[in-house]
Amino acid sequence: MSRLTREYFIGLQKALHKKAIGEPVLVIDMPRLNRNIDKLRADLPADMNYRIVAKSLPIPNLLSHIAKRAHTNRFMSFNAVMTRQVLDHIPKADVLHGKPFTVAAAAQFLQDLPISRRAQVKQIQWLIDSPARYQQYANLARKTGHDLQLNLEIDVGLHRGGLTPGPELEKLLQALAANRQCHLAGFMGYEPHLPKLPNLQGWPARAKNGAWALYGAALDQARAVFGAAHVANMTRNMGGSPTIRMYKNTDLANELAAGSALVKPTDFDTRLLRVFEAASFIAAPVLKVSRKVHFPAAEFADGLMGTPPSETSIFTHGGYWMATPVFPKGLAYNDIFGRSTNQDFMTGPAKLAIEPDDFIFLRPHQSEAVFLQFPKVAVFDGRKISDIWAPFSVSA
Repeated sequence: MSRLTREYFIGLQKALHKKAIGEPVLVIDMPRLNRNIDKLRADLPADMNYRIVAKSLPIPNLLSHIAKRAHTNRFMSFNAVMTRQVLDHIPKADVLHGKPFTVAAAAQFLQDLPISRRAQVKQIQWLIDSPARYQQYANLARKTGHDLQLNLEIDVGLHRGGLTPGPELEKLLQALAANRQCHLAGFMGYEPHLPKLPNLQGWPARAKNGAWALYGAALDQARAVFGAAHVANMTRNMGGSPTIRMYKNTDLANELAAGSALVKPTDFDTRLLRVFEAASFIAAPVLKVSRKVHFPAAEFADGLMGTPPSETSIFTHGGYWMATPVFPKGLAYNDIFGRSTNQDFMTGPAKLAIEPDDFIFLRPHQSEAVFLQFPKVAVFDGRKISDIWAPFSVSA
């Protein structure tokens, strides 16, 4: 695993200057990204498929690169616009929706899809979380003439909606079996709560076993209605970046979804993901540097503010990102001065080696929202900026 050293950031800064980049930019480190992809693939159990979470990696070229290196055409999308953009960029993509769409959003998507691309509807799995939503989609299929692939959300303990094993699921499965336009494409069981539970009296292990038991019970109900062969071949989706390394076989899930782990923002600095490397950074040019901290209107306070601290203060081009400064070492936001999206203010040690036009580097806290704030994405190959990418036009 490559460390984030001073030499690393100096080299990255030189690469940005050589490319004549002078505004805030998102940086993707390709060698680090590739090692993360390879590690994820190596950790997957035999015969386990990998689904890329598009909202966490909302850059078309980035998705294409990961898909090629990870040998997958499976994606998870979270809104209609992003689904359309994924299918535009990767026409053969298999897309599972990671949250239920309102039937109005689904109807608009189908209406806007060109006739020449109607076949792509069969590549989409629409998430169904309740009998009422199933009925809406059944009506939509009948009205539009489309065959719809439906994936059932199973509540395995997150309690953010979804179906639970029992009579309600049985009734829905029977309705699906009788419907010639709506088809059972699979199940999804999401469990990001598991690694966040406090380790009290075996709570995490009991919750994990309970989640897997619920999912297994739902699979048993599906086998009774659709047969073992159908369930063996349908999408059985579980996992996310926080939990992907918990799965050691395909007894329950036959595919795992993850995205953020591959670029590893700070929210994913967890025990389970410690083998992955930070591969995404924000680079922000420094506009102004002062070797003292000057607070607004302090000169009119008759000494009430005391002697200005002997620290370095800087103003950056842009700011207020969900991110933590990591280079130069010692930079911190200032609570008194406050934050700004225009020129963010930070302070650092008195002898901080920094000048105007230098870059500071920050690690994003998450990827799905932060990445979309940058119209340019600089691709760093370890020596130079080898390409400039653009993100999708909409968030999840």
